[in-house]
Amino acid sequence: MIGGDICTRSCKFCNTKTGKPSSLDREEPVLVAQSIRELGLKHAVITSVDRDDLPDTGAGHWAETILKVKEYNPETTLEALIPDFGGDTKNIAAVIATSPEIISHNMETVRRLTPLVRSAARYERSLAVLKQIGESSVFAKSGLMLGLGETETEVFDLMEDILSAGCYFLSIGQYLQPSRKHLPVEEYIHPEVFERYREKAYSSGFKHVESAPLVRSSYRSAEYLK
Repeated sequence: MIGGDICTRSCKFCNTKTGKPSSLDREEPVLVAQSIRELGLKHAVITSVDRDDLPDTGAGHWAETILKVKEYNPETTLEALIPDFGGDTKNIAAVIATSPEIISHNMETVRRLTPLVRSAARYERSLAVLKQIGESSVFAKSGLMLGLGETETEVFDLMEDILSAGCYFLSIGQYLQPSRKHLPVEEYIHPEVFERYREKAYSSGFKHVESAPLVRSSYRSAEYLK
């Protein structure tokens, strides 16, 4: 995770610290690249906190990090799990231009629950982010959590929205409450339901799907490229 450990947003499902972040660490892009090289990673997933405090919402730092990772690790494939950058197409384009193999942006939940679950993100804005990625030469990926009170029909509608945006990679997992201050779990979804969603996603047109209770965004992430 780059950009520090303090997020400018306070989503009710996320346990990342929220508040006023410190200045960006200008050495971080090189340090991340060196760490990936020292670990000998064949595939890496990079994500970040939201940095709405910055003029470019952190896009420049993102782009520099990806370029350094590629410079130090030319054989390593890369997934960038990005925020929405406030919906600014120029900032999203700056990350796309660095050409990671996958750019992921999570919808997190269905349309109806988005205002409750996500503090500043907007459903349509996130779809627009996926659409911009999907229209590029980079693979688009998204993820959602179950157990927040969504209905099956709402999940199917979300799948269709994601596909319509040109996103064909999907992860589906169970929401788990990080602390008592966060949203409660409304339902623990049975593994058979996760399997039904996986089959529905494939039949709808997704190219790779991971769907199970403990699936998270980075789970088996290299498998998407196969």
